[in-house]
Amino acid sequence: MKRFWKEAVALADEGGWRIELDGRPVRTPARAQLALPTAALAKAIAGEWDGAGETLDPRAMPLTGLANAAIDRIAPEPGRFAEGLATYGTSDLLCYRADGPSELVAAQAAHWDPLLAWARRRYDVDFAVTTGVSPVDQPPATIERLTHAVHALDPFHLAALSPLVTVGGSLVAGLAVLEETVGVDEAWTAVSLDERWQLEQWGSDAEAEKALAAREADFRAGARLLALLA
Repeated sequence: MKRFWKEAVALADEGGWRIELDGRPVRTPARAQLALPTAALAKAIAGEWDGAGETLDPRAMPLTGLANAAIDRIAPEPGRFAEGLATYGTSDLLCYRADGPSELVAAQAAHWDPLLAWARRRYDVDFAVTTGVSPVDQPPATIERLTHAVHALDPFHLAALSPLVTVGGSLVAGLAVLEETVGVDEAWTAVSLDERWQLEQWGSDAEAEKALAAREADFRAGARLLALLA
């Protein structure tokens, strides 16, 4: 889509906020009004529209995309969306460890053990940790309590949590960011550890580095949305 507006502004609207482009309200792809819950988020999204070039690039407007998803995809059936995210708890990245080399084993323990320890305390659960990629069943109480934590979230928080979980492969790490237990830098370091290790071992791969950078951008967009909802 070509740019057709000169100015984007955030305006208060019946307990929430909306975005207008030269006086015309922005709508989602499903034609709902882009109704936003906080002033900070509305101003950030207005900034994305103001900063757009002559042709819109959705990749350069991640907050707009996540807000659209919250309204169009998640709000109609939040329970179904939450259930999809909660399933990541059954195969959380942090529970699958390498059996070598020793440097990678130590790095995983250093970055992943504290996150699991936090989740054990926070949700009064335990985790089955294994080496290799063969599936390991988590205790039913663990799945139940993590699932409950996800289902308690509203559509915008679910939209923010989604890239943290799906990009990182860890529900625990995503919840830790959501609850401000760890910062986004620490969380990304943890969930990208294996990929970065492989790149370091096998040398630079331009395509792999580009893909990793794109995933990091999505991950950080989720964390930014959470901060703007606070």
